[in-house]
Amino acid sequence: SDGSIRLHQMTSEYPLMQWNDSTKGQPIIALQWALTRPAVFFALDASSNVYIWDLLENDLLPVAKQAIPSEKVVTMTLLGEPEKANGLLGIVLAKESGQIDIQYVKKKWALP
Repeated sequence: SDGSIRLHQMTSEYPLMQWNDSTKGQPIIALQWALTRPAVFFALDASSNVYIWDLLENDLLPVAKQAIPSEKVVTMTLLGEPEKANGLLGIVLAKESGQIDIQYVKKKWALP
């Protein structure tokens, strides 16, 4: 609820990494690992900003932030084919009106 993200392993109650205030205090409403690249995850905050984290490139801050200004986004999920090496990865955004928006991610964040 405060924008913090914690990375845990299953064998410990303590986080391996913790990023405080990663969304400038906005609650995170969705977070998902990339289906095609294990070190990348995406977070959606309550202000309809999508953050891309690539832990191999930078483990302190997101590598990209994309605002979705047209309408409030209520949730997101990712689509892709992890068994294929084509690097196709998309973000599905569900908006408050019920509209669905699909955006494709740059290859550098999608390739295995």
